[in-house]
Amino acid sequence: MSDTPHAPTGPTYAVVVPVKPPSRGKSRLVGLADGAREELAAAFALDTVTACLAARHVGAVLVATDDARFSAALAATGAPCIPDGDSSDLNATLRQTAAEARRRWPALRAVALCADLPALDPDDLDAALEDPRISGERAGFVADAAGIGTTLYSAPWEHFDPRYGEGSRRAHLDAGAGEVLGELTTLRRDVDDLPDLQAAAALGVGEHTRRVLDALGLF
Repeated sequence: MSDTPHAPTGPTYAVVVPVKPPSRGKSRLVGLADGAREELAAAFALDTVTACLAARHVGAVLVATDDARFSAALAATGAPCIPDGDSSDLNATLRQTAAEARRRWPALRAVALCADLPALDPDDLDAALEDPRISGERAGFVADAAGIGTTLYSAPWEHFDPRYGEGSRRAHLDAGAGEVLGELTTLRRDVDDLPDLQAAAALGVGEHTRRVLDALGLF
């Protein structure tokens, strides 16, 4: 697998995506069997990475995951994978992954993205990446649909310091990051529970998630 990024027009970004091993992901999808949750977590990540790679302004995607078997499926999409350096601390993982992305692709700009965006439209991602709050000299972010969390964070390499976690929208604002406004519906639609999944399905999810939903008879 080559680490050479493709060449989109306009500003180019290296997207870093942290992916929990699917066996440990999406515990809040209450009412589904463990195997179903695992399949959905894997599908969400695959659809998120696939959408990233289809965006015009994304030059490369680097995934951090401790699941060696699943990393092969992710790498097959065109996104190289590295081990999760600190699985107990999401922000530490993102900083370490961004440092590796900078080593590989120093000409690109860092973007952190959640791995649970199965309805992500590459056009929404491109629109966010074109926003001056993302492409400017300081950090910028996109809040989730609930207006509490964060789905996307970006900053120049030397200022890359994400604040994901409970109440991350407020934490990013307090740290001086600029908030990207506008609809960006599919970029904001992360999935934590079944109502979120139903909302994502209504928007139109990627092929991996759609396949699992059909097999489960959901939405």
